[in-house]
Amino acid sequence: MHALGLDVAGPAVTAVVVDARGQIVRRGATSTGAPRALIAELTRGLSIGAIGMALETGVNELAGAIPEGMPAPVMCTPGVAAVTAETWTGTASGARHVVCLAIGERVLAGILLDGRPWNGAHGLAGSAAWLALNPVERQDYRKFGSLAAEVSNKGIARRLSWRIQAGDHSAVLERAGDLESITAAHVFAGARSGDGVSISVVRDTAKYIGMAIANLATTLDPEIVVLGGAIADAGDLLLEPVRQEAARRMPSGMIDRVRIEMSPLGVDAIAIGAARIALLAQT
Repeated sequence: MHALGLDVAGPAVTAVVVDARGQIVRRGATSTGAPRALIAELTRGLSIGAIGMALETGVNELAGAIPEGMPAPVMCTPGVAAVTAETWTGTASGARHVVCLAIGERVLAGILLDGRPWNGAHGLAGSAAWLALNPVERQDYRKFGSLAAEVSNKGIARRLSWRIQAGDHSAVLERAGDLESITAAHVFAGARSGDGVSISVVRDTAKYIGMAIANLATTLDPEIVVLGGAIADAGDLLLEPVRQEAARRMPSGMIDRVRIEMSPLGVDAIAIGAARIALLAQT
């Protein structure tokens, strides 16, 4: 039997079909907001015994995208799905106290306390995008959340663009073509190639992420904090600086007890976790 997991982020949908061990059998994505064709393609010829859908609390309009004859989807939040995936097939396997900080187009956290996902009193636990790490009242902080404005894919690209507009020279501009075309991937590639402005932006990114992890860790005292999402592709640049920044802001008794690791699941983690939650709902 296979399970279908859907990660719904606005019009964008990432979908995976996994087997009972959590191995991905098929994967696909769409940004059109019409995932019915994608679902039909991924599930063709397979027996789908469970469907999980990770999406923001209270939003379920995509339930109608499930083809007739398939199981009704089991709903969960993206944060719960992310931390579920990490404890199933990710780097937090076997842990009972886990924080998963997912960073990419979105910024969110999943929390596992004593083996159980924590949603909070209103289903909003893990709203890490809104972690306040800077006393400055910028307009984009109020729109996206302080942390998301700094470390989301667009936030990282925006900080490099601002540096260029302020007069700094970066080879990234030539590679991207224009300011609006700069992406976080451009910034990370620039840092790897020795571009000084990119290196500075990556250094600041690590600082913000390290501060966020320190705040989450000192509040929840987990065994492990997993850094996942698209940001995991830059683990070679970020993991050690993030660990150092977090350690500077944690009590001495915690520094050597809380592991900070990159997720091996990348952008598929939330969809994998949604599938796992659907499977567990059957037991």
